[in-house]
Amino acid sequence: MIRSSLTHSIRALHLSGLLSSLEVRLAEATGNRLDHAEFLELVLRDEIAVRTSRQVQRRTRAALFRECRSLDEFDFAFNTTIPRRQIYDLATGQFIRQKADVLFLGPPGVGKSFLAQAIGQQAIKSGFIVLYRSIFDLARDFLEEQPTTQQDKTLGRYLKPDLLIIDDMGMKQLPRKSGEYLLEIILRRHENRSTMMTSNRPLEDWGKLIGDAPAATAILDRFLQHAQIIRITGRSYRLQRPGVWQVPSVPAPCTSGNNNEHSSPQETAHSLPPREAEVEPGQMPQKQGMEQLLQANKVSEVAP
Repeated sequence: MIRSSLTHSIRALHLSGLLSSLEVRLAEATGNRLDHAEFLELVLRDEIAVRTSRQVQRRTRAALFRECRSLDEFDFAFNTTIPRRQIYDLATGQFIRQKADVLFLGPPGVGKSFLAQAIGQQAIKSGFIVLYRSIFDLARDFLEEQPTTQQDKTLGRYLKPDLLIIDDMGMKQLPRKSGEYLLEIILRRHENRSTMMTSNRPLEDWGKLIGDAPAATAILDRFLQHAQIIRITGRSYRLQRPGVWQVPSVPAPCTSGNNNEHSSPQETAHSLPPREAEVEPGQMPQKQGMEQLLQANKVSEVAP
């Protein structure tokens, strides 16, 4: 029986993990004749395990993932040319320690968002802070009318994470001035924090998508300097095997409480200012700087 005074002291020190296992550990220490150091190591490990678990849960909620994903769920057999070793290497978080960037390119349905979120969730387990936003969320966050102090707070939210994941680049043309905000984020994070992006449009189209070819050139100039570029081609997994990625039947939500904190791209799109028509594939910005940049950053394609 644990004395009430000891329980009170443990709670005062906020050692709830230790308290939850203390009675079992005391019995274990008595039965196995553990010395004081061995017993202390056991209860401290329990406390650390509980704190680590809670930290992962908090950071996962704060990351605002659209879905909970794991690389164990990904069907690499469906498209065997996806560089599995490279994906798992990214999941180690080494590129985050190196403050490098990652770009997934490919048509819809080939697994770009799945892989980005799975790598992001593994990064959290490795102790990193992660934020996941679709490009529509980013545009909405910065285009809302708000005082200067709130704008600085919004920018800080994008600059703080060790890994920022910007998903769905290329779904639709972005509202005006979106390129300016994206440029500032990329410039401020360059060589300071890691950024991962997904896009279903080739780099040549980014000038039209952003609506600002010089800004697109500047973004790619910084972003591609230390980026791993993974181009995925092939069939859409969702169209070929609808529902298979939903494991077991409906994936558990990664957020709790107010689900309106993070919207799907389709939901978010309706809250944005009107956009121009979608960019046609193959349209290229009429800027020499973009062409030179793309020539300097050849992308190795993953064949279907």
